[in-house]
Amino acid sequence: MSNEEKRTLTFEILRYNPQIKGDTPKMKKYEVVEAPGMTVFIVLNEIREEHDPSLQFDFVCRAGICGSCGMIINGEPKLACRTLTDTYPKGIITLLPLPVFELIGDLSVNTGKVMRQMSERVESWIHDKDAENVDLTRIEERMEPEVAEEIYELERCVECGLCLAACATKRMRDDFLGAVGFMRLARYAIDPRDKRSGKEFYDIIGDDDGVFGCMTLLGCEDYCPKDLPHQTQIAYLRRKMALGK
Repeated sequence: MSNEEKRTLTFEILRYNPQIKGDTPKMKKYEVVEAPGMTVFIVLNEIREEHDPSLQFDFVCRAGICGSCGMIINGEPKLACRTLTDTYPKGIITLLPLPVFELIGDLSVNTGKVMRQMSERVESWIHDKDAENVDLTRIEERMEPEVAEEIYELERCVECGLCLAACATKRMRDDFLGAVGFMRLARYAIDPRDKRSGKEFYDIIGDDDGVFGCMTLLGCEDYCPKDLPHQTQIAYLRRKMALGK
């Protein structure tokens, strides 16, 4: 791309710091010259380094692994580090923070608080009835490779929160567990080392705040950056709850 061909991108970003008394939400425009292979994440860093050091947004890995840089990009929940600016031919990009999460400031939200509550709610650890009598010399229980691969597939969730931001039910009901919680619980439901009964799983998600509250609009699957099988796991958990197994 020659200098003559480079576009000037216009970014409209929500600016609001709830920690500053009297501050109000406002949209602020920034112009950035596009570079080959530029992502929204790169633009945000350039804006903070060259235009406005007060801009708040989250990032860790910049490789689509940590899930920190989730935000609403032109109306869709996406990861900034995996969203190329040339995806938008008009060169006008609007950035908003993810909904359903507590706003820290600008594009930064507290996903950790929600994920921690989710983890505690689904009791995301192996439940072994003999945990009090652990034999440290015992050989680890054998697991079929197919089961291990299925568990690994569900473990790929990076807890970015995009599925919750895309979920109509979550937007209406704060107590709705959401796809990230269903994925986490499905991981333990298929793990042969977890000895919880069907009733115990039902007590966690067998109501309208759980898997039966899902309206099956599947925004979670549409916007999952890891292409996880949310539809399959929701159907699996519903069937498990209905059969009581």
